[in-house]
Amino acid sequence: MKLHVAAIGLLKTGPEKALAEDYETRIKGLGRKAGISGLTISDWSETRPLDEAKQLWSIVPAGSPVVALDERGAAMASVAFAAFLKKQADDGAKQLTFMIGGPDGHVDETRAKAAKLLAFGPMTWPHRFVRIMLLEQIYRAVTILVNHPYHRG
Repeated sequence: MKLHVAAIGLLKTGPEKALAEDYETRIKGLGRKAGISGLTISDWSETRPLDEAKQLWSIVPAGSPVVALDERGAAMASVAFAAFLKKQADDGAKQLTFMIGGPDGHVDETRAKAAKLLAFGPMTWPHRFVRIMLLEQIYRAVTILVNHPYHRG
């Protein structure tokens, strides 16, 4: 199963981008396909959240389950997250798409349409950190599934 992160905004050159690329490389090193797409909308407008939603959904292949990162979502332990990824693969998903919205979050339609809403706790995190935390958790989940020593939980 391919894992894809679709996010509003691009990571600028610097430590966050380097760390995100490092985790993406690690995931690929374990034989898993991973990809990141940064989408941008430059100007704020009242329709911006809808415009972002259209952009995010436009790159989701038909039939791909979507996990929307959203403050209203459920927090998961790493082992439970690994089990969730395994179940998606076992259920035949060819790609699992993770969506990170813009500064105003996801619109109601995205939250309703997503297969799962996932939160990294009740705190608000900068989007660039969320990308890194998500990639780290994907890497951790894959290491759990292949019995790699990275996760020692």
